Amino acid sequence: MSLNVAVVSLGCAKNLVDSEVMLGILSRADFKIVEEPSEAEVIVVNTCGFIAAAKEESVNTILEMAQHKTGGKCLVLIAAGCLAQKYKDELLTEIPELDGVAGTGEVERIAEIVERALGGDRVKEVDVPKYLYDHASPRLRTTPGYSAYVKVAEGCDNRCSYCVIPELRGSFRSRPMESIITEVENLAASGVKEIMLIAQDTTRYGQELYGEYKLAELIRHLAPVAGVEWIRLLYCYPTHFTQELIETMAAEPKVCKYVDLPLQHADDVILREMHRRGTSAEIEALIARLRQAMPEIALRTTFIVGFPGETEENFQRLLDFTARMRFDRVGAFTYSQEEGTPAGEREDQLAEAVKEERLDRLMSLQSKISTEINQGWLGKTVKVLTEGITGDPERPYVGRTQRDTPEIDGQVYFSGPKLEIGQIVDVRITQSDTYDLIGEVAP
Repeated sequence: MSLNVAVVSLGCAKNLVDSEVMLGILSRADFKIVEEPSEAEVIVVNTCGFIAAAKEESVNTILEMAQHKTGGKCLVLIAAGCLAQKYKDELLTEIPELDGVAGTGEVERIAEIVERALGGDRVKEVDVPKYLYDHASPRLRTTPGYSAYVKVAEGCDNRCSYCVIPELRGSFRSRPMESIITEVENLAASGVKEIMLIAQDTTRYGQELYGEYKLAELIRHLAPVAGVEWIRLLYCYPTHFTQELIETMAAEPKVCKYVDLPLQHADDVILREMHRRGTSAEIEALIARLRQAMPEIALRTTFIVGFPGETEENFQRLLDFTARMRFDRVGAFTYSQEEGTPAGEREDQLAEAVKEERLDRLMSLQSKISTEINQGWLGKTVKVLTEGITGDPERPYVGRTQRDTPEIDGQVYFSGPKLEIGQIVDVRITQSDTYDLIGEVAP
């Protein structure tokens, strides 16, 4: 008799791809996939371990799932992913309900690990991560049928002083281009319209495999794939963003005029201490080139406030930069002191109250900018990917523009004739707020 299995996925989209591959592998091994952990005899929690808040969420989720062992159907509970990679022994010691841990490099062995746990073993499978999925890997997607993430590379070699990703995910390794093209062709054949290319460092794609950056060439191979309508780039390291890539994005209609460009800071002193490559002036020049080539490009970035030793003057430079650059989207968080990192060992850590106060100031500034930018779309017509039904008779549909990534950016609420989920329509914008737009299907 096949057992029910549920995979709880935490953290980023890159982790979600791993969860989807694990679901595919477990399904192929004759486990029955269920959405509700309460219905599962096997529960796998694919954890995140990036910063303190993510680690806390992961531990709390494991403890929540452990209740299904003591008072439910669950026979086996496995912690997989980033937290398991770093804290394998601590998890097994502190959470007796756990039947095993599996690191980020053990994705393809998840069925074997579950079988061993069902046989009575308390499994600990964590090694240096080397796994890289490909087009032939079984995968059960959990995203809507019209949209999919495609991981073009795994790991990271940037070694930022605050970051544990190289330890959690291993060294940077690109997938062969042919494998990615085949995967996208298969996704498009299944009805996927939006392809979101992801990696820890997407713009570095191909460098260690082919000896040069290959993201622009990859895009030129993906754009002709029948059925693909939008190609979105996420997590683009700024100093790896080539002029060839800019020109390819500008020339190819299917490429969303949107870039997720995590900068982390804009003060040169802090950037150096973060071990980030490039200067504020170089970043500003890149942004100018992007906007010159694509005047209506949406730029999203991420900032860390309260890095060790950050002075008010350093922070003010970040505020000034943000005001000058006028990003469409900004995600920001307070610095998280991570053990085993150079920044985490520094003695000049800032008080939490200082970090929170600076975060509030930054996001207050960005809120005003985002509101003003959204107001600029009033009266314009934009293409919107229909994603759902709202239940509001005045604005029955909700969707996203090319300027919006699922779950992290804004949405468009709109009215119109009967539409299918996944349909792309022209919407005229009639109202706006800080993050979302309101409109109606254009006649």
